[in-house]
This record gives sequence, structure tokens and C-alpha cells, in this order.
Amino acid sequence: MKEHNINEGDIVICTVKKIESATVFVDIEENGEGTIVLSEIAAGRIRNLRDYVSPNKVIVCKVLKIDPSGTIHLSLRRVTSKEREEAKEKYQKEMILKKLLKSIIKNPEQIIEKIKKSFSLAEFFDNAKENPKIIEEYLPKDKAQELSKLITEKKEKEKIAKQTIMLKSLTQSGINDIKSILTPIKNVDISYLGSSKFSLIATAKDFKEANSKILQAIETIKTKAKEKHILFEQIETKK
Repeated sequence: MKEHNINEGDIVICTVKKIESATVFVDIEENGEGTIVLSEIAAGRIRNLRDYVSPNKVIVCKVLKIDPSGTIHLSLRRVTSKEREEAKEKYQKEMILKKLLKSIIKNPEQIIEKIKKSFSLAEFFDNAKENPKIIEEYLPKDKAQELSKLITEKKEKEKIAKQTIMLKSLTQSGINDIKSILTPIKNVDISYLGSSKFSLIATAKDFKEANSKILQAIETIKTKAKEKHILFEQIETKK
């Protein structure tokens, strides 16, 4: 049986290989192959499967079960928006580091394996930005300085966190009450989606910070909605 470095409940990056009947076959990043049954792609009826999976598409999944035979069963629909964004951010850092190492040395695989004995690649990327000296533990001084410069110059795009909420009131003052709740909210862009639903969007240098802004806004809205007897509901953001 093949050894895996993952456990049930883990969030993993996968690349779709093929789709056969009601099963999606994927390559799990550094952990072999896995399968997703149709019912674990999305909740409810799927009108167009390719909106969710297609060959060579990179997706974020949750490990549901690992059979004694080594077969890994995955779910796409059970991954929360927070888990998805955090996994994508980590994956992006790993890809950037691999690309930078490949551009300056001939044997990046050996260095990568050496780094992995102490850090994940994403952790090393973050640590190297804060403490460039750490790179010299893995590379000759001239190459370490070159990598440090490349990492420093590499600008990461702002991360975006999103959430949808519902605010509903049946009173005559309902609209004004909802406006009074949402207007004072800072650091978050709020848009009306119709049917009593509102979109909350926050940006920051990393997803954790952006998501924190969203969570703070939601707590404030929830508290004020309760005070004004307005129905509040947090709706899971779709992929």
C-alpha cells in the first residue's frame, strides 16, 4: 500500500485528470491520486459539471476517507471558502518559491527537499521575507542573496475575502433600519444582491487579514440586527 502524507480531514490541492461517468479522478499534490464522486462536487443539482471540474483544472479538496487499499476519497463541496482561499494562498507561495529557485540554481529539487525537512515551502517563503539570513542555511551566500532579492521584489496580489449575508425585516422601518446597520461598517465593501441578500468584500495583503475584516463586520451587523429585531443569516459563499 502506498504511503501518504495526508490524513482524513486535510485540505489538499488537486489537479483534475479525467472525468468518467460519475467519478472525477485527480492528482493530489505530492500524494498520488484521489477520486471525487459526483455527490461530493457540489450541493444540489449540478447543471454544468465543467463549472466545477475540468481536465487540468487546479481545485481545493477535503480528504474524506483513505481506504486500507490506499484509495483516497475527496470532497470539493465540503471545503469552506476560508479553507479554499488559505490553501490557494499557500499553493501560490510554493509555486513562486519553486519558480525562483529554478531560475537561480541547477538543482532546485535537492534544495526543496532539504527545506521540507524543517518547513513547508510556504512557511519558508514567509520566513525568508522576514529573515533573509535563513536562506543562507540552504544556499551558498551569493545564491541566497539573489533569492532574497527576488523574494523581496516579488509583489503579491491583494487577497480578497467574500461573504454573503441576508438581512430581512417585515416592519415599515425595515429598510431604514438595515441602512443604519450597514452604513457605519468600515473596511468592507457592501453591495445589495437582491432578495434581501448583501455581498461583503474585504481586501488585504493576505487572506487571513481580509477574512478578519469580514468576520468583524459580520459580528457587528449580527449584533445590531438582533437589537432591531431584523432576521440575520450568514450564507456560505459558493466556489
